[in-house]
Amino acid sequence: MPTSRILLYLAFLVLFQSLFSSPISSAIIDDGDDDLEGLEELLRMDEEEEKRGSAQGKPSDTEVVSKAQKIVLDLRNDNAKRVIDENEMVMLLGYTPWCARSAELMPRFAEAATELRKMESRLVFAKLDAERHAKAASLLGIKGFPTILLFVNGTAQRYTGGLTRAEIVIWVRKKTGASVIRLSSKDSAEEFLHRHHLYTLGLFERYEGPEYEEFVKAAVMDNEIQFVETNDKSIAVVLFPNIETENKFVGLVKSEPERFEKFEGTFEEGKVLQFVEYNKFPLVTVLSELNSAKVYSSPIKLQVFIFAEVDEFEDIQLLLQEVARKYKTKIMFVFVNSAEDNLAKPFLALFGLEPEKPIVTAFDNRVVSKHLMESDLTRSKLEEFCLGLLHGTLPPYFRSEPKPSENGLVEKVVGRTFNASVLESAENVFLEVHAPWCVDCEATSKQIEKLANHFIGVKNLKFARIDASVNEHPKLQVNNFPALLFYTAGDKSNPIKLSKKSSLKEMIHFVKENVRLKDDESLSNADQKKDEL
Repeated sequence: MPTSRILLYLAFLVLFQSLFSSPISSAIIDDGDDDLEGLEELLRMDEEEEKRGSAQGKPSDTEVVSKAQKIVLDLRNDNAKRVIDENEMVMLLGYTPWCARSAELMPRFAEAATELRKMESRLVFAKLDAERHAKAASLLGIKGFPTILLFVNGTAQRYTGGLTRAEIVIWVRKKTGASVIRLSSKDSAEEFLHRHHLYTLGLFERYEGPEYEEFVKAAVMDNEIQFVETNDKSIAVVLFPNIETENKFVGLVKSEPERFEKFEGTFEEGKVLQFVEYNKFPLVTVLSELNSAKVYSSPIKLQVFIFAEVDEFEDIQLLLQEVARKYKTKIMFVFVNSAEDNLAKPFLALFGLEPEKPIVTAFDNRVVSKHLMESDLTRSKLEEFCLGLLHGTLPPYFRSEPKPSENGLVEKVVGRTFNASVLESAENVFLEVHAPWCVDCEATSKQIEKLANHFIGVKNLKFARIDASVNEHPKLQVNNFPALLFYTAGDKSNPIKLSKKSSLKEMIHFVKENVRLKDDESLSNADQKKDEL
């Protein structure tokens, strides 16, 4: 498979995994005729239910989701425009009931609405069944499902944040004027710490000056991570214990084991953003459907993927972290649970591998190449593999079937025999490139077999075929199937491409025009078979 197709496949994978999650069964509550006028009553009733719930015990997850969804307005054809026009800010989810992605996102959207309501946000959350109310969907610019739009004074902007409740809340706060949370007490810092596990902290003696302004600009530009600030070191150390300075500090706090990262660059927006992007992941990231898009879009161009079962990962996690620490910000390490087919199989298919044991692979997105560590996983071998990846000296990996034990009239070529069978062969090679999903390939294969049979006895000519779906070679760049390539004995670097629509007689004529037959016997044999057609 050409490297351009690998990238396309991975790009599709990013889109697939960032949007298509396992559907969650959730009861979408239809508010019927409840409109904007009924929102205050719903909120009042919800508050009373909360008070009763706190007295009776903790509500179930289903009750929490149901209550959350009650405060999300249902828009229709007859009220959508009015709700948008009469409110300063509206967060709208366009969905369809049959869409699995919508079902996955709906409860998170409702939970974000609940949290922002507790923060006394002026933002109105609303949802629209875009299939049932197609007129309103078209008017508001909803074309796919799900679509999230933020309307500010009637002007829409598309949602670009993550898919969890916390990520929705952070994105909304940043887009509606609260890009940085300011803390003025230790109690508020403890509360913040309880709610956030990933954040960027700024300590500034005064909330002014060019360096502070660059910090705020970075907070506005980052759509994913909550920025928090204080001017009191005693408050800051609640969130970041090892602060040495008294008046100016920026640090990133994330999950273990490398929890605290100190920013040591110049206080510029771009530098702060780069620091956050390169340090926000743990030493070894566990790939999931929720974080996959962030992993694939990371600015760290070198990525090592480890495929293993969960219990196997527990045995090698410390080893991986030790090596990852050595290449921090240079190589991203990602663990993929090989038992999760939707995450692991697309990657392993690129290598033609089955998850039989821990597998280490790598992608170098600087030059678009993939690599496989073929030795057993040890610390020294992994470090050697990573060093080669960093310096660009690792040999690229190309998929290949096993070498065929025997060949028929049309020789089977695989990735590892392509050099010997095609490029280094002294013969002229007529190569058919096919794929199992190709609808035209079967008919073409039958034509090639007839062609090969016609030229039996011609000693400096052979016919071959390769399945490009499971075999790769850097010199074989084919995007459409079937493909017919003719490698002349004198120049293997510039194969002649034949039209797949060529008739058998046209292909016979082409071969005779391009092959110098070695003896009269071969020529007579070929001509005799031509007369038999």
